[in-house]
Amino acid sequence: MPIPYNHGPRWLRRWLERHQHPVSFALHVVGIPMTVVAVAVLLLGEFAWAAVLFVTGYGLQLVGHCIEGNDMGEWILVKRLLGRPYVAVSPRWQTTQTEQST
Repeated sequence: MPIPYNHGPRWLRRWLERHQHPVSFALHVVGIPMTVVAVAVLLLGEFAWAAVLFVTGYGLQLVGHCIEGNDMGEWILVKRLLGRPYVAVSPRWQTTQTEQST
């Protein structure tokens, strides 16, 4: 059952819309904090640990987007700047939402 997107700030609604697959969502719940902690660890001077945390956290999010079937936000920005097509929301979720609104 799709998550309703009619509550909360716009950025959160858009993020939830792009991360509907439960495995992708779980990977992001783990991966995002890892990348944030990596910045803090880097500021403490622990480059090796920061690199491991960042690469692992970012990798988990990449796997999540492969499972989800859409592009990562960073890639969307680059593709937009280059005028290339991108997938913001997986087509499988777009169909579900369209059917619900009718």
